[in-house]
Amino acid sequence: MNANLLPSGSVYSFVADTSAVERHTLSVLVDNEPGILARIAGLFSARGFNIDSLTVSETEHEKGLSRITVVTEANLKVLSQIKLQLERLVPVHRVVDLTATGKSLERELALVKVAGQGENRVEALRLADAFRAQIVDASIDSFVFEITGKPSKIEQFIALMVPLGLVEVVRTGLAAIARGPQGM
Repeated sequence: MNANLLPSGSVYSFVADTSAVERHTLSVLVDNEPGILARIAGLFSARGFNIDSLTVSETEHEKGLSRITVVTEANLKVLSQIKLQLERLVPVHRVVDLTATGKSLERELALVKVAGQGENRVEALRLADAFRAQIVDASIDSFVFEITGKPSKIEQFIALMVPLGLVEVVRTGLAAIARGPQGM
């Protein structure tokens, strides 16, 4: 049956979600208990939602609470489904879309290993200084830099290190918090 031929009030009418797929950062406050991370990851997996970044840590030891930060790409309809399904999980206290508030801070940490000698070594050190990356390990033929900042800054630094001898990268995933005096 063609949805365009149905009367406008029909329960069978179909409205396509034409909203664009966008990156969203969700902050999820949960009880710090075994299995909660697996349940949240399973919720995403079972419904075919991809997780671009996932970080978790206990944030309120006295209350036994942890904060999980999930970065995903979704349109508004899918995002709404994700939030509703997360909120239904028993140990979940609150789900906030930090992207929707428009007032959040996001940071990531990366360790970047670069091998090189001569001019490449000098250039890697110069760029690290420009990006405010710290040297956390050095040998005659390699460096490990620690860099923090917005994901775009880290991506740019990594791209510049590729021709200079990039060996490997380890990233923490995104940590995010809303601006202002209110807590989650």
